[in-house]
Amino acid sequence: MKIQDGCDYHCSYCAVASARGNSRSDTIANVLTNLEKIAQLNCKEVVLTGVNTGDFGRKNGETFFQLLKEIDKQKPVERVRISSIEPNLLTNEIIQLLANSNVLMPHFHIPLQSGADQVLAAMKRRYNTALFADKVTQIKSLMPHACIAVDLISGFPTETEADFEETLVCLNNLPISYLHVFTYSKRPQTPAGEMKPQVKDNVKKERTKILLQLSETKKTTFCKEHFHTQRAVLFEDALKNDMIFGFTDNYIRVSTPYQENLINQIIEMELTKSNTL
Repeated sequence: MKIQDGCDYHCSYCAVASARGNSRSDTIANVLTNLEKIAQLNCKEVVLTGVNTGDFGRKNGETFFQLLKEIDKQKPVERVRISSIEPNLLTNEIIQLLANSNVLMPHFHIPLQSGADQVLAAMKRRYNTALFADKVTQIKSLMPHACIAVDLISGFPTETEADFEETLVCLNNLPISYLHVFTYSKRPQTPAGEMKPQVKDNVKKERTKILLQLSETKKTTFCKEHFHTQRAVLFEDALKNDMIFGFTDNYIRVSTPYQENLINQIIEMELTKSNTL
């Protein structure tokens, strides 16, 4: 459910701010009303989305934390997830709230984009790797079971081999769960498109491959950490090879032999090597 649109950040590689306009958002009251309407349709999980979700409410005199606090208090639906949120907008109070909530899922999607501070500066990002690492550490200290997905851009202009190695070190040192990897491509009328030097296509492709391999390693490790633990799984109606699929609260995808009565139900399950994906 979209709660916010537009962006005021103007990162050097991105055309979204120009295409979508300035940041703007719904009100807390409207979001809660919409969640209640969705719940009446027997929907058990909602993902809050936006171009810059954490910026919700800033121009309405409200905050994203206040919205989440009201959702946690009123519980209009059984499960709520936060989509991508900027590290500098992921406040300590939001992390603390999720750690103590039964409605807000322990699942974070945080863009890093690069693990090299000089590249982050060229991207005009509003944080550095130290701040990012601090947020991950805080999450894991309160929620060791939390899933943390991270966005990365490979081959950003001026990214050297040393910058890329710095990114790999940064990622390897953090207890993240998996990566969303994007190979840099020029966007018209963006500062990054004019930067020199541009990384060669074959180099970008190789760096993307390495990051995807690292993502698989991180994901496997995260799943293994939860083998033989009980997690609440919401099953969907997807069916393949007589199996039904669902997601745990901390976003581990699981499967079990198809039973129609499992569809749209939240069931406690033991996670094993055979039922996690």
